[in-house]
Amino acid sequence: MFAAVDRTRTPMVICDPRQADNPIVLANQAFLDLTGYTRDEVLGRNCRLLQGPETDRSAIDALGSAVRDAREVEVEILNYRKDGSMFWNRVSLSPVQDDAGGLLYFFASQVDVTRHRQAEASEAEANQILLREIDHRALNALAIVEGIVRLSQAQDVGRYAAAVQQRVQALARAHAFLSQRRWQPAPLGDLVRLQIAPFDTSRVTLDGPDIPVGATLIQPLALVLHEMISNATIHGCLSAPSGGVTAHWQPYNNDGGFRLVWEEAGGPPPPQTRKPGFGSAMVTAIIERQLRGRARLEWPPTGLRAEFIVPDTGRDPKPFQLAARR
Repeated sequence: MFAAVDRTRTPMVICDPRQADNPIVLANQAFLDLTGYTRDEVLGRNCRLLQGPETDRSAIDALGSAVRDAREVEVEILNYRKDGSMFWNRVSLSPVQDDAGGLLYFFASQVDVTRHRQAEASEAEANQILLREIDHRALNALAIVEGIVRLSQAQDVGRYAAAVQQRVQALARAHAFLSQRRWQPAPLGDLVRLQIAPFDTSRVTLDGPDIPVGATLIQPLALVLHEMISNATIHGCLSAPSGGVTAHWQPYNNDGGFRLVWEEAGGPPPPQTRKPGFGSAMVTAIIERQLRGRARLEWPPTGLRAEFIVPDTGRDPKPFQLAARR
């Protein structure tokens, strides 16, 4: 879990409320770059080390209240780097609980919003709209990472860490993609190509028109596409020399929706009985719960066939939610 979080591009710390004073137990490199501290200087200390003389008491109280109540919160707070320089920090705090509801950790991501604070009044409104979008996506990504870390399963620690890392990297690619486009809608085909790029694309055939996908749907769809190409590579058609994937999409309705069909062929024969895994459960949950669509996964003798229908690509998704596996 810690290794996966350490590789994210968003500054992030993990704190352990089960220890005295809720100390930092992990600080990723992005956080160290943001604050100027070394890892040894922050581990074991409370996050208040970033506070200083001009830090607003109401922001401190808001964070403290959320910690006491074990709830999510977003706070913009004036923090201090190691060298004493100040920066405005948008903190997104989220508790992590076990299946019984016991508190395990707090995840906290940071976004340096100093430039937005210093922007001229004529630019402030546009910048605030963009910032709210970034914050919303960062909090949603944090919830998804939490679900991935808690619910991913593998037979050994190495495979578990690799699976979590790859899923987090898929989110990171989507985040960078959104940032490059300034959080504007993007063609579905561009997103598909982005997520399959780290894999063997020579045996993947893509076909479909340009269908704009809203910025709020990019990260959830990125995870779906990653799960499909990753599964095809490890277990499906791309694990065999002659296997191949065909993915094609088309408009679904007049609300900007789409229908995407993923078909595999030439791989090992699917088992006669299947036990649903985390990947397929997550794909179905994202399409049906988050995006209010329909997902159908079938395993005919030729290989996996999946059909995804997303009825509205401009509507904000619901929060990521996936029940823990029993």
